[in-house]
Amino acid sequence: MKLIALPAFSDNYIWLLHDDHHALVVDPGDSAPVLAWLQQHPGLQLDMILVTHHHADHTGGLSDLVAHTGAQVAGPALENMPVAAQGLQQGDTLDWHGLRLQVHDVPGHTLGHIAFWTHPAGQAPLLFCGDTLFSGGCGRLFEGTPAQMLDSLDRLAALPDDTRVCCAHEYTLSNLKFALAVDPDNNALRDHAQTCASLRQQNHPTLPVALSTERAINPFLRSRTGPVSAAVRQHDASARDDVSTFAALRTWKNTF
Repeated sequence: MKLIALPAFSDNYIWLLHDDHHALVVDPGDSAPVLAWLQQHPGLQLDMILVTHHHADHTGGLSDLVAHTGAQVAGPALENMPVAAQGLQQGDTLDWHGLRLQVHDVPGHTLGHIAFWTHPAGQAPLLFCGDTLFSGGCGRLFEGTPAQMLDSLDRLAALPDDTRVCCAHEYTLSNLKFALAVDPDNNALRDHAQTCASLRQQNHPTLPVALSTERAINPFLRSRTGPVSAAVRQHDASARDDVSTFAALRTWKNTF
């Protein structure tokens, strides 16, 4: 399986996975990058589209892609899609040309947000997590609660270390700037920030990123650890337990 990040808008990634014959895409907010790529690879057929949540920058290209390719669409059972879609939720699986995708409910950014995890043969696993988990950060809480998002991130953090995290946005540098303000003595974080800065200077994506790296550097996955929780509680006296600390951390990021 080959994985490609197709840039869209100013900072979105539409993830494309293919086996040299069939292709799937994840969260196509814009059909143009996908159709352009398919035109350059005429031997490939787009036959599956995965959607993590209902926001327009993840669904805006669905109608056009379905009209052009006839691809099937699978997305969150608890959210409305602009096209006919198979509704999926926690515990469901989806089989695509020998690849089995597991579905996880990860509410927080939106109430029905889902993520897809799969393990291609002979490769590290893949996680398509939409706007729930970002490298060095997490999504804003537009619909869900801090408790829901914390639980969702715990669910994703429990996946295998070598999982390749495929976030839907190139927010990494701004997230790491905040992470360094929260956790300045984290050597792994400082090293990762330098690596990502170099990648962006060369116009390369910072993604995918190993889940083990995120567990070491992402303050939203480390909100219960001593350095992060202490920093949050110094910043906001309302942070007293796991959920209120996470909530205060997310609020801090919103205004950083």
